[in-house]
Amino acid sequence: MKIGLSTYSLFAALNSGEMSVADVIDYTAKLGGQHIEIVPLGYSLTDNPELIETIRSKTAEHGMDISNYAIGANFLTDDEEAYELEIERVKGEVDIAAKLRVSLMRHDVASPSDVSIGHFNAKLKRLAEACRRVARYAAGFGITTSVENHGYFIQNSDRVQALVQAVGEPNFKTTLDIGNFMCADENPVAAVKNNLPYASIIHIKDFYLRPSYLNPGEGWFRTTVGNYLRGAIVGHGDIDIREVLRIIKASGYDGYLSLEFEGMEPCRTGARIGLDNIRRIWDEV
Repeated sequence: MKIGLSTYSLFAALNSGEMSVADVIDYTAKLGGQHIEIVPLGYSLTDNPELIETIRSKTAEHGMDISNYAIGANFLTDDEEAYELEIERVKGEVDIAAKLRVSLMRHDVASPSDVSIGHFNAKLKRLAEACRRVARYAAGFGITTSVENHGYFIQNSDRVQALVQAVGEPNFKTTLDIGNFMCADENPVAAVKNNLPYASIIHIKDFYLRPSYLNPGEGWFRTTVGNYLRGAIVGHGDIDIREVLRIIKASGYDGYLSLEFEGMEPCRTGARIGLDNIRRIWDEV
C-alpha cells in the first residue's frame, strides 16, 4: 500500500500559476508522498506533451510512482459521430497514459442533467459499450481503466457496480472515492464496503455535511436530495475516516491511497495535514 497525492489537491496553486506540475511533484515528495496521481486540471498533457517527460523524470528523481492518470469524458453524445469521436479521443488519452508508463487510468463516462435511475438504466448499455472499447484498447498497454463515483449520474455504489459488471472486462474497475458517495447521499462506510472489491485505486477525501434545511451560506454545494457539502481537510470533516481506513486495511487492499483535498483552506496546508492524518490513522487502525 502506498500513500500519495492527486495533483488535483493543489489545483488552486496550479490554476493560478503559482505552482507547476513539477513543483507539485517536488512538494509531494517533500511531504513523504510515495506516488503522484496525474489529474490534468491547471495543466494539459494533450496540449503540452513535453510535460510527460517532465513528470516521468521528476518522479524518477524522487523515487515516486505515477499511480493513475485521470481524465474527463462524456459518452452521452447527441449523435453517433460524436460518440465515435469521443471514444477515439479517450483512446488517445490512453496513449498518453502509456507514455507516462502508468498501469491505471480513470476516465469519466457522463454527467447529464437528468440523473434519474430511469435515465441511467436507459443509457447503461451504450455507456458500457464505450467503456468496453476503451478498456480493450488499454489492455494492449497493460492498463486498467476505471470509472469514478462522481458526477451524480454514476455516483451511487450500485450504479458503479452495474457499469463495471455491464462492461465485463477484467481491466475495467472503479476509482473508489470514499467521499463522493456523499454527493448522492450514500453513507461512505457502507458504500466503500460495497465497492472495495472493484477498486483499482482509492481516493481519500473528506467533507463537511449539513442538512438541507440549514443553509450554511457561501462555499457549499448541494447533494442529490439537497443536503449541503463542503470539502474538508482529511480527518477534519464528517466522514468516519477511521472506520473507512480500517475497512480498507482489513480487506488486504494493497494498492494506492490518493489524497484529494477540496477544502477552502490553502491547498498546501490541506495536503500536508491530510497526508499526515492518513498515515497516522492507517497506522492506528
